[in-house]
Formats: sequence, C-alpha cells, structure tokens
Amino acid sequence: MAARILLVDDDAAHRSMLKTLLGSWHYQVQEACDGAEAVACVQASAFDLVLSDVRMAQMDGLSALREILAFNPALPVILMTAYSSVETAVEALRLGAFDYLIKPLDFTALAETIKRAVTTPHTPLEPRQVRSLLEEPACGILGQSTLMQKLLSDIATVAPTEATVLICGESGTGKELVARALHAQSERAGNPFVVVNCAALAENLLESELFGHEKGAFTGADKRREGRFVQADHGTLFLDEIGEMPLAVQAKLLRCLQQGEVQRVGADRPITVDVRVVAATNRKLDEEVAKGNFRQDLFFRLNVISLEVPALRARREDIPILAVHFLEVFARRNKKDLKGFAPKAMDSLVRYAWPGNVRELENAVERAVIMAKESFIGQEDLPPALLGAIPEQSSALAGMTLDHVERLAIEQTLRETGDNKSETARRLGITRATLHNKLKKYSLE
Repeated sequence: MAARILLVDDDAAHRSMLKTLLGSWHYQVQEACDGAEAVACVQASAFDLVLSDVRMAQMDGLSALREILAFNPALPVILMTAYSSVETAVEALRLGAFDYLIKPLDFTALAETIKRAVTTPHTPLEPRQVRSLLEEPACGILGQSTLMQKLLSDIATVAPTEATVLICGESGTGKELVARALHAQSERAGNPFVVVNCAALAENLLESELFGHEKGAFTGADKRREGRFVQADHGTLFLDEIGEMPLAVQAKLLRCLQQGEVQRVGADRPITVDVRVVAATNRKLDEEVAKGNFRQDLFFRLNVISLEVPALRARREDIPILAVHFLEVFARRNKKDLKGFAPKAMDSLVRYAWPGNVRELENAVERAVIMAKESFIGQEDLPPALLGAIPEQSSALAGMTLDHVERLAIEQTLRETGDNKSETARRLGITRATLHNKLKKYSLE
C-alpha cells in the first residue's frame, strides 16, 4: 500500500506542483494550506509522513510540528523553507523533525529523504527521556498532561499529612500507584505499605485478613494470626476496591478508623494501632450510599481527601510516553532489540478509547513486543481491537468540513482543560485572541 503523505504549504502553486510530483512517485497525498489545518488533519486521520513548509500565515511549521508530535511522536515530519538559517534548522531538529530541507528543493534529495522517512520509523521521545520521568519521586507515575500534573501536585500536597485518602477512578487507571506515591512521600515511607483487595475475599475471610484472629476462633484457625492492620502498624494500609466490602465489615472498619484500635476475631481485648488508611474504588460511593450498599458514616470518614485518577482517554497526550516506557520494559524482559513504533502503530494507540485504561495499554504493548518481527512495532503487531481505531466522535468526521473538525477540536480541548481558555489556546497552538474569535464564530462562548 502506498505511503500516505500530508502536504502542508500556504503557497497553492508550490503545493500543487509538489502534489503532482509526489503522486508521480506513487504516494497518496492529502493537502493542507496551513499549520492549523495540518494539525486538524493529523488528529482526524492517519498518515505516514508530513511534508510541511515553515513560514505560513495561520500557524507556522514549527508550531504545527510541536502539535503534531504531541499527538503522535512517531509521525515523521519533514520541514522545508526558502529562508535558511542555522537557528531554525537546529530548533526544528530539537523539536523532533525528521529532516529539514531548503527551497528550491533538490528533488533527488527530497525523494531520498521521503523514502528514508517512510521506511525507517523514528520516535523523538527516547527511552532515556522516559527513564528520567521515572526518577521523579512519584513511584513511576508517568504523565505530562494537565490532568496528571494536577494529580501529582495534589499527591505532593496530601502525602505528608495524616489524612485518610479516597482514590477514585476506573479500573486500570493506576490507583495503587497513587497510593504507593502517597506512602513514599509521607513520613511513614520507611514503614510497611500493606495491600488488601476487598473484592478478593469472602466476608468472614476479609474480617480475619484485616483484623486477625485467635487460635480456635473458627474452624481452620489452628494458630493465631496477625491482621493487616497490625502488619501495617506505623505505615500505610491500602484498601483496594473498598466499594466491595460487606456492610458488616464496614462497621468494624469504621470503629477501627475512629478509635485507632483493632480486635482479632475471637479476642477479648482490642489492640492499639497507628495506621494511615488509603482506600480506592472504581464505584461512585455516594451512589452506593444512596442504594444502601455502603455506610454513609464510613464514606464520610474515608472521603476526607478525594483524589481522582483520570481515565487514559482523557489524557491522550500521555499515551506515547507510557507506550515507549512499556516498550522498553517488555523489550528488555523478552530480550528483543526494538527501537520504537511505526507512525501508524502509534496513531492507532493514541486514537483507541482504552476502556481498560493504562493496564490495557500495558498489555497491548507487551503483546506487540512479543509479536514484532521488525525493529519497529507496526500496526500488524497490535491487538486486533486497535486496528482501525478511531477517536471518539471521529466516526462523524468523514465528509465534514474543516470548520466542523475545528469546532470539534475546540470543544474537546475545552472539556479536557476544564474550560480553561489559556490552556486550550496553548494546546491548539493559537493565541488567546484567536481562540476568542473562533468561540464567537462557532457560538461556543
């Protein structure tokens, strides 16, 4: 199948000439007349290469390069300009451009550069950059998105306190990583971090697991057992899937939290413990309270501080960082020499809705690493569910005008930034004034 190239130039005559030339080399070509349109095209469809002018009126090539690689860092971008300068070339390559060509173009050099770009994938985000993120004091939590930066900031604020924390979020978002980060950045960091999955045990076993039991307390209790609260003394106890805890155990947990004491099953006297409790749930506990499935007093006791871990689809700009990290981990584990993702493979990753969140992405990359036969992971190596993946709303993009696509991009970015106009303008690569004019144009104010 012929490689698909996005040709970006505000000079219609030069763009038409290049389209004819590229077509004669058997490439599929789509045109964009400025950087803003190029960004919208890349977000709406998959390409093997972007060939873009640098100086354009609406959005210049360097600004477009930033936005394109933020969306898909594996997509090669070749910049071309009639205004050669060392500074611009260095900046283009620093930002991750595949190459930088001078007009008037040498067509032989252009042909060779394009062939090299579409046959030798690259990922500007190097594994060593990902490793530097892992070295930050957040227990391996990766993410440069606004949502994740806020979460990391909240963790840093809450961790040194003794407050009980309720971590909310969908399954697979990394709630245990947040709990471990809270522990690691607290004064309890040198003491135990103990995990209990409340959904994994029956009611009688969960009570014994949490509080312990005396010898002979029930059938099979052939010796005394310390519970998880005692094991976590002076440390942190992480209660995962707290929404699955039976009501009877909830009552005993509440007493423990209020009194700082636990009583083994079958024991006569309580034991004093010093434990910080961090709980997590993928349920909406206020709704479970309304249904009578969760004690209201326990909900209030746990919900002193609430942290929300965003779904992966709400922070798509973090997908490339996570994908490259997982690639390095599983390539090393499986003794495979892999250099990165092919452009369309990364495109599929950033478009997929990820209902299983980070855990699903991790599994998908592990599968791709195992299946990969070349030095770069291609689309064919990804799980079948990801092939042809499209972003939410994108089924409606076919046949839409650029205005429609632009409006959708603005609406989605406003939602992701919590209606923050300055951040929305920054992400879209436009000025605040331009955003204001577009909001008026599309009646979005």
